[in-house]
Amino acid sequence: MSRESLARSDEKVARLREEMALNELRAALAFTQEHLAKILHVRQAAISKLERRADMYVSTLADFIRAMGGELEIAAPFSAGEGADSSIPGCAGAGRAGVRRGGRRRRRRRTGVLD
Repeated sequence: MSRESLARSDEKVARLREEMALNELRAALAFTQEHLAKILHVRQAAISKLERRADMYVSTLADFIRAMGGELEIAAPFSAGEGADSSIPGCAGAGRAGVRRGGRRRRRRRTGVLD
């Protein structure tokens, strides 16, 4: 392959990795749901359910990623120009605030937990 072809291929692989669903990431790292469940001290069904969720607590996602040997990093890019991008250190361990699509937050009546 030419250098240009290799560069395009590498770029596509990097982009696909960024867009991987949790189950695809788990499989790519050669983890089974059963193995991950043992690491996280949950049942296999909980891993299956977690992988199908559209939203979850940041701390839950951080635990999932950590169990596979990774570390969750969250960045907050802003369009305000240079120096506006910021990573959010320690946010995976901060509280139990949930992350939802569209940035909506609502308070649950019984628990008072934001999600």
